[in-house]
Amino acid sequence: MTSSTSERNHPLKILFLAAECAPFFKVGGLADVVGSLPQALHEVGHDVRVIMPRYRPIDGAQYGLRRMEGFVNVPTTDMDRVSEVQVSDANGLPTYFVWDERFFGRDSVYGQPDEALAFVFFCRAALEFVRSMDWRPDVIHCHDWHTGAALMMLELNHDQRLNSIVRVFTIHNLVYQGVTGDAIFRFAGFENHIEHVQGEQPGTANWMARGIAHADMINTVSPTYAAEILAPDYGAGLDGLLRSRTGRVTGILNGIDRSEWNPATDAALTSKFDATSLKRRSANKKVVQATLGLKVNGRVPLIGLVTRLVEQKGVDILIEAAERLLERNVQLAILGSGDDRYQTAIDQLRDRCPNQVGLEHGFNDHLARLIYGGSDMFMMPSRYEPCGLGQMIAMRYGSLPIVRATGGLKDTVLDAGRYPKRGTGFSFGPYSPEGLIGAVDRALNVFAI
Repeated sequence: MTSSTSERNHPLKILFLAAECAPFFKVGGLADVVGSLPQALHEVGHDVRVIMPRYRPIDGAQYGLRRMEGFVNVPTTDMDRVSEVQVSDANGLPTYFVWDERFFGRDSVYGQPDEALAFVFFCRAALEFVRSMDWRPDVIHCHDWHTGAALMMLELNHDQRLNSIVRVFTIHNLVYQGVTGDAIFRFAGFENHIEHVQGEQPGTANWMARGIAHADMINTVSPTYAAEILAPDYGAGLDGLLRSRTGRVTGILNGIDRSEWNPATDAALTSKFDATSLKRRSANKKVVQATLGLKVNGRVPLIGLVTRLVEQKGVDILIEAAERLLERNVQLAILGSGDDRYQTAIDQLRDRCPNQVGLEHGFNDHLARLIYGGSDMFMMPSRYEPCGLGQMIAMRYGSLPIVRATGGLKDTVLDAGRYPKRGTGFSFGPYSPEGLIGAVDRALNVFAI
């Protein structure tokens, strides 16, 4: 019996809780996973639904949001708040949106002083909504620290209507933990003293730690990252807690939606192509070069980067290596924004070498797709990378990835030097400018053939 047949014979009711979900609202890769994984589970026979906050920038008309009957009473420290729930089927399955003007009537989602309070409220509202439904999930799949409170509520409230639900927690990035003062436990509905879990400092609430401690199963987004976070170097202070739950920690590699990321149909590309017509890629390369003010020359190796300009992404070693890389007569096509110091350094590099460094700050989906479809190589020199999607998209679009061998980059990119018959890119181990330059040199040697 095939796995899909087995799944269809034993369908599950699965509820996803997450802070973001494509296409409704996207800040990062979390939205891509929550936007596509439920659909994939639905396609193999499961009844899947999603709950997320209803942020003000979401276009209700575009996605056909409609208000559900009734309201949800959400108990808080001072008084019950009355919340509205909206629903959309635009993603192919029911997606519910919790609306509250106080917490979600804002344009910026992350980084707000009360963001932990907002996401605790979201978790409580989501569970109150589930209690009111005729539909009862078999599994609740929570994502990152924003939903850790829901797992704590499910385990510690001992609600007979919900205590049979299996609790799954996926860690997309362990570094972001949602730490705040422990007075928030009262706001979450716990009047009695709450014992701290391992890794949670006295006087604080750590919602990533809570998700790990109160889940039945803990998942990360790649097998290598699942192993890495058990050690102090990658454990972000929670490695001890994770080791205590080792038998319940696993890593399942993220993937990409191959229909969404398809160079044969991608409307953003000047010239569409597939594996049998790779020569057509050259037209996209010329457009990238022209768009970013680079010299249009098909013979010059074009290295693309679509990234956040932060230390995690290896921008520090890229900047240190940049002058030596440019001596190799390459061009860099960079799309991204982030820390001011890195943006300034990249700006200065572009100003010194305008014919070799093309740069656009912010995020531009159209240009990102052109870089994937027009660059010769795609660089991801990350300090750490739970999974990464850029390297998978690049391979799908015929751009050879140059990556540091960590997390999901290690799991997805086979070094062509080590695996000459199965290699899919070029990787390096030491986190250093020299390691990056060495991988680029090996890629350039192949380009020259």
